[in-house]
Amino acid sequence: MSDSKIKVFLVEDSPVALGLYKRLLQSCPEIEIVGTASDGLQALSLLPQAKPQVMVTDLHMPNMDGIELIKQVMANCPMPILVLSNVVQKSDIDNRFEAMKAGALEFLPKPQGGSRDGEALQKNLVTKIKVLANKKVVAKALK
Repeated sequence: MSDSKIKVFLVEDSPVALGLYKRLLQSCPEIEIVGTASDGLQALSLLPQAKPQVMVTDLHMPNMDGIELIKQVMANCPMPILVLSNVVQKSDIDNRFEAMKAGALEFLPKPQGGSRDGEALQKNLVTKIKVLANKKVVAKALK
C-alpha cells in the first residue's frame, strides 16, 4: 500500500549526487521519492504538487541557495527538512546554525566516496527521514 510510504522531495544541483540519493532511497520500501529539483527556485515551484512529508536539500545551489529555500518552505508550506551537504561537516558551525535558524531539523554531510560510505549514508539517511516524517513543524515568518 503506497499510502504508508514516507514521501520525500530531493533538492540537489549535482546530477551525480542526486542519482546516488535516489538509488539509496529507492532501495528502501518505506520511502517514495515524490519529486526532485536542481535548485531552490525549482523546488518551490514543484513542492505544492508533490506534497512531500520530508524535504532533503543541499545548501550550495544556483538561483536560490538552501538557506533561502528552507526559509521559504518553512514560511509557506512547513515540513521537516534534512540538510545533506558538504557544508555541514561537524566543524562547520556557522552553516549548521543558519540552516537550523531557518528551520532545518537535521543534518548529514555528503559522502566523501567509497562503497562503505554509501552503505553508511543509506542507513543514516533512511533513519533520519523516518524520524523526521513523524515530526510536527509549524510555519516560521520570513525575516
